[in-house]
Amino acid sequence: MLLPPPVESLWHDLQEVRAEILKEIEGLSQGQADWRPSEGDWSVGEIIHHLTLAEVSTGKLTSKLFKEAGASLPSFPADLAAFAPLPAWPPGPAEAPPVVRPESGHRWDELLTTFKSTRDRSRQSVERLATGDPRRLTWSHGRLGELDLAQWWMLQAHHDRDHLGQLKAVKAAPGFPRA
Repeated sequence: MLLPPPVESLWHDLQEVRAEILKEIEGLSQGQADWRPSEGDWSVGEIIHHLTLAEVSTGKLTSKLFKEAGASLPSFPADLAAFAPLPAWPPGPAEAPPVVRPESGHRWDELLTTFKSTRDRSRQSVERLATGDPRRLTWSHGRLGELDLAQWWMLQAHHDRDHLGQLKAVKAAPGFPRA
């Protein structure tokens, strides 16, 4: 499907950070995926599980908002050149809401398979953005307030980038298993 420029740009951003994450975790063993720098830190496996849960949640939100809008949703505006930027992130640490809180103990190969297949389903959600005006579909974020659906997907890319840094930090931490 040919996407309008702002949707194509969003998809490109999502794919760019996903490629960086996959490169960062390529070839890791189960032991490396399960290792934590400290008791309070997440492992690589938990980070990947969290990213998967967050992306699935954004996909479900997309389905929900489109279903609720139904036929009343205006078409994607032909003159829309860019989506509104994300609001500034509030200072201080954030705790993952229960719906996206990761679990430990998953098999690494299964985590990777699910992580990759989730992106395939997300493509369908992003394509839906091109069928209606995503600025009319809004949902409140716990820290950022009201976001339109395009901003929710932009947040997904931003969120992935944040956790890419976390993945790199885990791998660079003293004691990270080398095999």
